Formats: sequence, C-alpha cells, structure tokens
Amino acid sequence: MKEKEKVFHSKGIYKLLYTLAGLLMAVAFLFNSPTEIFNGLITIIKSPCTLITDYMYLANIGAAFFNAGLICLLSTLLSHNFKVVISGPGVAAIFTMTGFAFFGKNIFNTIPITIGVLIYAKIENTSRASVILPALFGSALGPLVSEIAFNSSLSPVHSIIISYLVGISIGMIMVPLSGTFLRFHQGYNLYNMGFTAGIVGMLYVGILRMFNVTIKSVNLVYPVNDIRIIIFLYLLFISIFLLGFVKNNLSFHGYQNIMYNSGRLATDFIALDGLYQTMINMGIMGLIATSYIIIVGGNISGPIIGGIFTVTGFSAFGKHPKNTIPILIGVFLASILNTVNPLSTSSLLAALFGTTLAPIAGEFGFFRGILAGFLHMAMVLNIGVVHGGVNLYNNGFSGGFVAGILVPVFSEMDNFLMRVRLKNDD
Repeated sequence: MKEKEKVFHSKGIYKLLYTLAGLLMAVAFLFNSPTEIFNGLITIIKSPCTLITDYMYLANIGAAFFNAGLICLLSTLLSHNFKVVISGPGVAAIFTMTGFAFFGKNIFNTIPITIGVLIYAKIENTSRASVILPALFGSALGPLVSEIAFNSSLSPVHSIIISYLVGISIGMIMVPLSGTFLRFHQGYNLYNMGFTAGIVGMLYVGILRMFNVTIKSVNLVYPVNDIRIIIFLYLLFISIFLLGFVKNNLSFHGYQNIMYNSGRLATDFIALDGLYQTMINMGIMGLIATSYIIIVGGNISGPIIGGIFTVTGFSAFGKHPKNTIPILIGVFLASILNTVNPLSTSSLLAALFGTTLAPIAGEFGFFRGILAGFLHMAMVLNIGVVHGGVNLYNNGFSGGFVAGILVPVFSEMDNFLMRVRLKNDD
C-alpha cells in the first residue's frame, strides 16, 4: 500500500474510532443515570482490578460502557496527537484497550505504564509515534498498579506514589522485552505483549510475595444476560460489516486474500488487503465471537465483551474465520471434557482469547489448530497463579507457551514428511 493511501485510510480509521468512543459513552446513559455512572467510575478507579473484576458487576453497566468509551477516546487521541498513521496494529490495540476497559483497565492504572514507555522512547531517542501502540498493549499490567495503590497497608499517598513508580518502570522495560520474547513463539501468538506482560508480572508479583504481600484472587462477574447488550453488539458488528461491504462496491472482492493469510505476526490486513475488506472481516468476526457465546449458552458479561472486542480488533491484524474457528472448536472440546464448567467465564474467555493462536491453524492446518486450542485450554486454566491475576492478557501469556511448544514440533513433523516424500520420489 502506498504512503498516500495509508494516510487516507488512517483518517478514515480515526473517524471510526472516535465514533465508537462516542457511541459507547452515549449508550452508557441508556442503562444508568449520570450520577450512577459518575459514582460507578469512581468505584472502578479505586478497585484493585485483578482478574476477574467485571466492571458491570463491580459498579454498573452504564459505568462500564462509559469507561470503555473513555479509554477508547483517550487511546485514539493519544495516537492521533503523536501522528500515528494507524492501520491494522493500531485498530487491534485500541479495540483491545476498549474491550479490557470493561474489566481491568481504567484511566488511573493505564497512565503510568504509558509514561514509562514514553520515557523509554526518550532515552532511546526513538520517535514517540513508534511506541504508542506498545504503550497501549503494555497496559496489560494495569491491575498491578491498582493493586499496589488501593490494596496496600501503606498510607494512600505513599501507595499511589509507589504504584505509579512501579507502573513507569514496567512501561520502560516492556518494549525491549516484547521484541525479545517474540522470538520465543516466532509470531504464532498474536498477543505477544500478553506473553511479555505475563513474564514481567511474574517477576513483580514474585517480589511482592517475597515481602509477604499477597494478591487476593477475585471472580466478580455480571451473572445474567441483558438483551440490550446483545442487541447493541449485533448492531455494532453488522454496521461495521455493512459499511465495509457498501464501501467495497457491495461485494466481497478481495476478501478471499485475507482468508488465505496465515495471520502470523505481523500481518496487517489493512495494509495488505485494504480497509474495506478488513472491515468486512471485522464485522464477520465480531458476529462469530458474539454468536459463539450465545450458542454455547454463556452470559455476555464485561470480560466476555472484552474478549469479543479483542477478537474484532485483531481481525484487522491476523484473525479471520478460517484460522480462528479451529481454535474455538479445540477450546470447546477441552471445556466439555475437563472438570471446569464449560459455561464459566474462564472457559468462555479461553475460547475467545485462545484465538491468539489463530496463526497456528492458518499455517499448519485445521486439525492442528484444534489441537492448539485444546492444549491452550489446559495451559490457561493453570498459569494465572504465577502472576497473581495482574496480567489482564493471561491468554496471551498461555498462548506464548503453547505456540513455543507446538510450532517447533509441527515444523519438524512437516520437515520429516517432506524428506519422506522426496525420498519416495527419488
């Protein structure tokens, strides 16, 4: 894609993101009064926010939607202010930020990590535009900031100061570490920053535990489906699909190119295949993710909305139906065979976020994708303890290990089969 075309598409994407932010904040007032939303936002900001803290349950639905819209707006403004030419990775980052603003991220706990990344850019003499997206993804460890600030035995002032210093230090190391850890899974785990955050979170939580500081596990989840939320999600994704379809001359022309791509990092569908084709993919993937939860009988809670938004965002940066459906099947099979309730929030999140392994299905095929999803379920249910729930991208952490194990094995298998075929041909 030519530079002028990138800039043109970037302007259109910014308009869409600003519209999404405004829509989320406006929808909030359909659920709660301004006073309830304001009080709910205060509750959200003062919460430790560790996994799983559903803001719809902790505060109220309106406050959760408003917080998501606010985070979406601020993330978009930050990118716009630093003149980021936004494309697939930017869409993935801001949709992920928006989704996790339903359960874990807020304006208080994301700021220090962003500051830390910007300090890193200053020290390394790197343009700030080049680190904004890592700054957004890096806020995965926001709950650690909130945990120290609001669940400490120190005075409130000292707790907040220490929490911000910790957050800044996290931001300063996330960017260089993410590049290093990318080599571990070779780009087959789309949530690379989640893998990085898991390692960093493991270190920081280990330090806290060394000083006898314990992080309590929580499971606060909105318990019922609200038909208004379901209708909103379907209307949103249908609108994204229709806008892309209409702009693409009422056709799927070019969409097949997305489906042929493995999705391995870094695969920018907007740059490779076009904005409108990507919007068609995002709409379809949003509908698939939402429908999966409804079909299996799950509840649309805050964390589930976060998962759906993340799947949708990464449908501009690696995911499409062909490489995600095998993962969903694998996780679902594991969920009905294990001892954990298949309709529990953790099981449903494993399916949605487990699509971080979509490139494995895209590269190695349908059945190996099912195996990857199955093994991801086994890993993700047992790995959160090492970071104490402070890494919001727990599935990205798990996915990094699953990809790190499976990719070398699958590659060796394919090499062996190739050698056998060549020998037989001779």
